[in-house]
Amino acid sequence: MAKTTHFGPVTFINGENRGRYPFCNSIFIEEAGVLIDPASDRAYLQELHTEGKVKQIWLSHWHEDHIKHLDIFDDIPLCMHANDTPPLSDSEIFMDWYGFTEKNHPEIRQRWNRILKDEFHFKPRQVSSYLEDGMIIDLGSTQVEIIHCPGHSPGNLAFNFIEPEVLFIGDNDLTPFGPWYGDIPSDIDQILSSIDRLKKIPAKVWVAGHEDRIFRENPEKYWEKFAGVIQYRENRLLEYVSQPRTIEEIARQWIVYRKPIEPVAEFLNIEKLSMQKHLNRLMEKGRVGVDKNHYYQVNG
Repeated sequence: MAKTTHFGPVTFINGENRGRYPFCNSIFIEEAGVLIDPASDRAYLQELHTEGKVKQIWLSHWHEDHIKHLDIFDDIPLCMHANDTPPLSDSEIFMDWYGFTEKNHPEIRQRWNRILKDEFHFKPRQVSSYLEDGMIIDLGSTQVEIIHCPGHSPGNLAFNFIEPEVLFIGDNDLTPFGPWYGDIPSDIDQILSSIDRLKKIPAKVWVAGHEDRIFRENPEKYWEKFAGVIQYRENRLLEYVSQPRTIEEIARQWIVYRKPIEPVAEFLNIEKLSMQKHLNRLMEKGRVGVDKNHYYQVNG
């Protein structure tokens, strides 16, 4: 039986394996039948569906660990931000957004085509309606403010339940790992701006998309540590490019994951995409240069 925590009308459903990837935590508002991020506990979510309790599915964003059990709810309207809809419509687009191209990564693409179907039960879906920044939606027992906080994904959303003052922060999850931006459309600067916005929203409880992340006191120090991981990675990168390095050499430093992760080819791709975003930021600031595909620190 899934572990649940109730905050008035807002039910936090802890995902399997403490909500760690490939699972996430879900939110359920029973009176309105709104289920957010159906990837927590398949048996529990199946029971909610069988009992006819779910009327709408909302997604915080498009990643596979937030749609793992979406297939249960084929007959239920799906709502999310418009910017995140393309990958849900086609598995080929899904893999394109991860940078697994047919030209450069055919084997990874083929493997992920299987994984999406077998492990994440992927089926193309069309969105019924869009959730937009600033919407305040009446759910009967509570009202929820829709907060667009891009960066982790273009359409990433947080949900502010005005009463009982519960803020669902999704994958800005305040874990020690830090922010994740290892696909094509994610954006570091947007993440930092979204963190600044989210940490200013008053609440009594903060709940996250992964792990046992329920905060009953202002998690200000966790916000600072979470954002600080970005600077830590950037400092490590700057130190490494004190000598000219290729992006392949940089990726193999495992600055994001801190150690090699299997399957190595896939996680190296994530490292490469993540480090390229950092390099682009540092070049814009004049702190890194590039010559013949070798990146180097610019002194002064």
